[in-house]
Amino acid sequence: MKNFSLIFFAITAFAVSSCKDNSKQSEAEVVTVDNAESKTYEIAKTEAEFNDPKVEAIFDQYLQIEAGLVNTDASKTAIAASKLQEQLKEINADETTKNVVAAMATSEDIKVQRENFEALSNGLEGMLKGALKSGTLYKQFCPMAFNNKGAYWISSSEDILNPYFGDKMLKCGRVDSKLE
Repeated sequence: MKNFSLIFFAITAFAVSSCKDNSKQSEAEVVTVDNAESKTYEIAKTEAEFNDPKVEAIFDQYLQIEAGLVNTDASKTAIAASKLQEQLKEINADETTKNVVAAMATSEDIKVQRENFEALSNGLEGMLKGALKSGTLYKQFCPMAFNNKGAYWISSSEDILNPYFGDKMLKCGRVDSKLE
């Protein structure tokens, strides 16, 4: 019985000493990740030829806006929209298109820019009808844009680079039709 009591006290002492609050606090390890090599997506240069050089310049600037949205770069998008705004004044574009481009140019909010890009794409499609001398442009559609309402854009390539989601859903979409 004496041995049993001695073993019992030894186990109890060990348990109490191992469970006491250790005054030494461990610090959380901070790990930093260098994302300096973020991927930049390039929009394909158009191989289509246009009847009017002003319309060609407008489409090229539209592609710069698209590239800003694909790369989720609000600043680049705003700069490209400002340039497009000046070009649209020269050809007497419709007011809706001018207004959405102005909204994109004055906003640094990528969400606002993406919302206006849909209306810009619709306006541009009207300008492009009958404007091509040769080549093909692609009307593309993302079914998930704007809470599954869907939205269109015009692309110089069949490859999908989604301006409505950027790299979150870069390949979401399909070619809906061709402009020739």
